[in-house]
Amino acid sequence: MKIENLPNEFTDARKVLQVIEDAGYQAYFVGGSVRDTILHTRIHDVDIASSAYPEEIKSIFKKTIDTGIEHGTVTVMYDGKSYEITTFRTESGYQDYRRPDQVTFVRSLKDDLKRRDFTINALAMKENGEVIDLFGGIDDLKKHIIRAVGDPEQRFNEDTLRMMRAVRFASKLDFTIEADTFTAITKHSYLLKKIAVERINVEFVKMMLGKAPSRGLNQMIETKLIQYVPIFNNYVSNIADLATLSISDYLNNETQVWSLLAVQCGLNDDQINHMMKAWKCSNKLTENVRLVVLACRKIMTDNLDAMTMYLVGKEDLDNACQIALAFGHLVDDDRIENEYEHLPIKSKNELKINGKILINHGFKPGPQLGRVLKRLEQAVVSEQVNNDYDSLLAASKKIMNRQ
Repeated sequence: MKIENLPNEFTDARKVLQVIEDAGYQAYFVGGSVRDTILHTRIHDVDIASSAYPEEIKSIFKKTIDTGIEHGTVTVMYDGKSYEITTFRTESGYQDYRRPDQVTFVRSLKDDLKRRDFTINALAMKENGEVIDLFGGIDDLKKHIIRAVGDPEQRFNEDTLRMMRAVRFASKLDFTIEADTFTAITKHSYLLKKIAVERINVEFVKMMLGKAPSRGLNQMIETKLIQYVPIFNNYVSNIADLATLSISDYLNNETQVWSLLAVQCGLNDDQINHMMKAWKCSNKLTENVRLVVLACRKIMTDNLDAMTMYLVGKEDLDNACQIALAFGHLVDDDRIENEYEHLPIKSKNELKINGKILINHGFKPGPQLGRVLKRLEQAVVSEQVNNDYDSLLAASKKIMNRQ
């Protein structure tokens, strides 16, 4: 196969390959960029592999950076842009089921490609667009199949995270996992426990944001991977029910992914915190999910009020609407957006009074002052008090007298 019209992402990088080839070495575009070009989908990263060893790459180009030279990767600065060049290599001794104990640089493209995870990712392309396919990747792309390169059991013992990558690519591309590859995942699913949760998290979220997240969820259940990720082994029936829904059109970001799962599993705030902590999610993301779930449940029970919209904010209110839609709830998002836009304030910083002003009027600093300001905030949002200086000052004095 030869690709005649290469995407713009390859245009400048072609010059780098030509320089390497003029020096007497081989150089190819490899991996996902080649796969996505064949599929006519958006390219994210352009990876370059070469038969030139790191020191040889450094001798060819004037300016280089030792990005990961122990693994064969050198960053080349050329015409004001940076390109990562990785030497062909073989790997061995995966004692931690993730990283190789030994990396050996080689001159053979085939030796480099055969260590890769799936046939659709074991593709190389010359700078002129000619695709090198040594393991049937193009045919698998045509048949919409995810197949391990060589022996799938060996591939998954080398890098256990590849099992999650299989279901992630199946979801991303809406492909089927080939039978032997699927069987190997099922057989070795327990090894996923050896992988850092942070890495599983990345693959899982990408899976959920793919074309066919329901396919990915079903495959996680069928291969038993679901039993070896945090929390979800206790909610398999909930996850199975979620996989029956057409959710792909409603998931656009990480907050929506976790919020969808929290709603589906019926999690309360403490359980949401526990889930997010177990998956090593940030505190900020956890708070966003908690707010989205709050708003979503109120939307789905037609109980959304001004204070909830104020607390949640526009971005997460939009997220909550998407989750409600995913569950089949009819959402009047234009009405919700209009009501949000007409809130008296959208942040406590918009209050026409603050703690310093109240202190100047005789209020004492401390927790009690904080409670007064909180009550004022709630009163303005619920339109019980106008957001002007005199109204807020009078209201604050009344609140203080009642405390």
